Amino acid sequence: MDLFNLETEPTTNLLPKDGTVNYYGKLFDRASSDHYCDVLLNTIEWKNDEAVIFGKLIITKRKVAWYGDVGFEYTYSNTTKKALPWTAALLELKAIIEEKTGETFNSCLLNLYHSGEEGMAWHSDGEKDLKKNGAIASVSFGAERKFAFKHKESKETVSLVLEHGSVLVMKDTTQTHWLHRLPPTKTIFKPRVNLTFRTIVGYQP
Repeated sequence: MDLFNLETEPTTNLLPKDGTVNYYGKLFDRASSDHYCDVLLNTIEWKNDEAVIFGKLIITKRKVAWYGDVGFEYTYSNTTKKALPWTAALLELKAIIEEKTGETFNSCLLNLYHSGEEGMAWHSDGEKDLKKNGAIASVSFGAERKFAFKHKESKETVSLVLEHGSVLVMKDTTQTHWLHRLPPTKTIFKPRVNLTFRTIVGYQP
């Protein structure tokens, strides 16, 4: 299923089964999107991401940052991060996203892709620290990139372009039944900042 250039209502479920994905489109106008993109690029404590794969430490070109209500520890790809205190811009964005989606979040994982050559392989966000079947709100600023889903059993795929200033929400059993990825491309040279607002549960400091 291809959803390129398709106007969708936030109530429309982009997945045919086994999960819920709502695309809100551009929640921010061009000026606001440019502003937040610039602020995030220059104020977030970006660091190269690390992953342990087959016992080997891999350092990615993509950069990441982890923020939250408290110093949540979040483990994925066999590495652990400790959340930094919210910045003013992140709190602004969090309030806007919560109002628009009706969801609440206590943390945010940010990714900085410097160009289209940096992407993300197929995966699902099923870490034990995350609220099971909880909502994850993905906010995109900068380069517009294709985003794809693939059903773990049927291999059905759904794809769309995440626009500058747009919001996409994944919830219910999406992470259980679907993988998602950001495919690399050699045709995009501008950076993209992606924020995924999440809910961490059972945290023991």
